[in-house]
Amino acid sequence: MGVDAVRGPVVIDLGYDRGEPMTYGQPGRRTLPSWLAPAVVAALVLFGLTASGPPPPPLLAALTRVEIGSADPYLVTGTGQLVVQSAGVLASYDLATGARQWRVDQKIPVYRLRAGDGLLLLRPWGAGSTEPGTTAVSLTTGDQLWHNTRSVVSFEGTGLVFSVEGVRSQSSGTGRRVERTVEALDPAAGATSWQVEVPSTAVLLAVPGPPGETARMLMVRDDLTARLYDGRTGALLAERKVPAANYDPENPLVVGGAVLLRHPGPSGIEVSAFDATTLRPLWTEPADSTREVQPCGRLACLIGLDGVRAIDPATGDQRWHRPGWRSIETIGKRLIAYADGPNSPTALVDPATGRVLVDLTGWRPLGGATAGGEVLVIRDIGADPRTMVAVAAPRLSRPRVLAELPAGTGECQSAPERLICRSMYGELVVWSYRAEAA
Repeated sequence: MGVDAVRGPVVIDLGYDRGEPMTYGQPGRRTLPSWLAPAVVAALVLFGLTASGPPPPPLLAALTRVEIGSADPYLVTGTGQLVVQSAGVLASYDLATGARQWRVDQKIPVYRLRAGDGLLLLRPWGAGSTEPGTTAVSLTTGDQLWHNTRSVVSFEGTGLVFSVEGVRSQSSGTGRRVERTVEALDPAAGATSWQVEVPSTAVLLAVPGPPGETARMLMVRDDLTARLYDGRTGALLAERKVPAANYDPENPLVVGGAVLLRHPGPSGIEVSAFDATTLRPLWTEPADSTREVQPCGRLACLIGLDGVRAIDPATGDQRWHRPGWRSIETIGKRLIAYADGPNSPTALVDPATGRVLVDLTGWRPLGGATAGGEVLVIRDIGADPRTMVAVAAPRLSRPRVLAELPAGTGECQSAPERLICRSMYGELVVWSYRAEAA
């Protein structure tokens, strides 16, 4: 595998929008005096020698190409790694340089790669109803650390890793909604630290602890009981009865030091908040039109028929309301608002105020974290579509076009100063990009 470079800078014709005149006039010729001509020529040559220099590098350039099958999984980690499982090999690449970090044989087909707190968790395809288990691999070396016969869930940045028996359903999938026994695992060795029995089914969430303390595990059971456990010891810290609800992976939600639960009330849908460290009730408000609750930075966004309302999770006070929006999405640290659906982004917005920062009409945002808080966006233009990629950031009045992507490029995601896409030629291409023009 080699490192490829783009053959030259990509020139994008923006037409007359960039300020070109409709026509170019031809100026009349003016003859220089014979004594002045040699001096002018010499000056021009000297200016050319001093002003010329290497052209600026392209805004988008291919850094690395990795072979990958159409169904093979890959993962971009928060530690700046690209992990690919293909053709019986598991390999990691440094996104900063494109260099391969390690390579190990992995003969068992894997359908999902997940990473967190230095671990790579592999879930192979199961045979029928057989539980395939989970294998933990070191993100640093690729060495296998341990194997658990059940599904393993982790919460990145918390150090919490649990072995669970997932409940399969249309609404919650497998892993987050659990039953029977939940075992807390030592991430380094995979040994069980403590365990909790689940009477029926429950939803697991990670709750940040006070500064300097371990994160907590919140279990909301379908017997209307919420229990808060110390993540290190398993000690029960708090317990409370909660309203009946369709507990699922997005309900309840932990945001801004509060646990928010959307549930039926005496006269319609309500949202209730509980203190995330004690489970003490904070407030309950009517939310008839709310169909979901999502984090908006430090606020919580109630999304429904009346648009998007952002509230303070500690008090329930409304901070802003945008009736024309239908959904929101958090990408990295940025909030994207949508008007009609996932293919109709409206703007990059300030989550604290709801103020529009960059108009994204016609563009589609790519998932993944980036440097400087920008978001990479793409759009198709022309009857024979060309896919353009651009940078959207609060410091820019509109998306800044980087380049046109090669035909057959898709399934893209971003990383700091990197764009990762599949190509029609069985490759995963890592592009380096520059958000600012030289």
